[in-house]
Amino acid sequence: MTTHSRRAASGGPLDGVRVVDLTHALAGPYATMLLADMGADVLKIETPAGDMSRLTGPFHVDDQERAFGGYFQSVNRGKRSIVLDLKTEAGIAAFRKLVAEADVLVENFTAGVMERLGLSYESLSADNPRLIYAAVRGFGDARSGESPYLHWPAFDVVVQAMAGLMGITGTEDGNPIKVGPGIGDIYPGTMLALGVTAALYETRGSGLGQFVDVAMYDAILALCERIIYQHSYTGSVPTPEGNRHPLLSPFDILPAVDGWVAIAAPNDVRWRTLCGLIGRPDLAADPDLATNRLRVARRREVFDCLADWTGVRTKAEILAQLGGRVPVGDVRDAAEIMADPHVAARKMVIQLEHPGMSHTLAVAGQPMKFSGTPAEPDRRAPLLDEHGADVREHLDQGRSGFPRRFAALADRSV
Repeated sequence: MTTHSRRAASGGPLDGVRVVDLTHALAGPYATMLLADMGADVLKIETPAGDMSRLTGPFHVDDQERAFGGYFQSVNRGKRSIVLDLKTEAGIAAFRKLVAEADVLVENFTAGVMERLGLSYESLSADNPRLIYAAVRGFGDARSGESPYLHWPAFDVVVQAMAGLMGITGTEDGNPIKVGPGIGDIYPGTMLALGVTAALYETRGSGLGQFVDVAMYDAILALCERIIYQHSYTGSVPTPEGNRHPLLSPFDILPAVDGWVAIAAPNDVRWRTLCGLIGRPDLAADPDLATNRLRVARRREVFDCLADWTGVRTKAEILAQLGGRVPVGDVRDAAEIMADPHVAARKMVIQLEHPGMSHTLAVAGQPMKFSGTPAEPDRRAPLLDEHGADVREHLDQGRSGFPRRFAALADRSV
């Protein structure tokens, strides 16, 4: 098969990868959603009660079925679902059959749960040496380094607090503030998806799988990398700075007549350009503001000068004057984002079918763009056990629980 024809038949760069998804809530499902978006066949294993996020909502007012809400749809799109009760011998046996033919297993249980079920990495990899076993937990897995918090449960807000994010988020004289999105789950999930794809690449050469471990704490600490080098290089302990940056100026959120705008021009050339655009050549000529280091020392003065100009103009007027010349953007709400032509052009809001609805509903799109193997999610999240009967029939007949079109990764020509 030629490269062109192989790509033309591909559903994404991970087409052919078979994933058993034993995750729930947000961090794990987000990781496997990314794999599904990129073309992997993700089979979601659910308890008879289903993933708890099915009931979380929000639900559309016209949705009479309420099979799942927006939360579940957003991070479980493109997957298949089968119910297996892992507290029963039959459930364990079916699970082991699926894992034996999978490329990847992803789970996000508390440390020790899979071992108590007799489903440790060592046990499963003995049956399938090519298996990539991926786990995301609050404080990681002992195989990679045993944390004193190993058995502590964790949520987004906990790791935001412990790993430094809240320590630098908030007003200069106020209390710590949680970052709005569930970044304590979503970023670790993203890192896990990256780890899985890297391991898949390695497996194609070695023929052997491996254990991939991401701790939520570790991922958020890596996201807050600035505080580590600041402390190491200067001895300082970074604290909340409001909307200013401790190392860059201007780098501010400024008032407008009808909202707020972000302006970032720490580069000295851009600073002079900004001064010219707002009619303040005196600022550009001031030797005490000539470099970023000097402006950082006088951040309040820089902010006040810019606020005097932005505060009497609308967001549209500010963007018209500065857009394309210096980094600038208005602070937007969800309605403004969904109306943005950039979002439409980049397919960053997608419409998916929803059970019980006569029209589609929107979720956030896929930011990774591929020229040869497009990764454009277009399948809704599954109903509970929607694909269970078909998978169980195949297993009972000794056939694969994954459709024929999802060929094993090892069989793909390179």
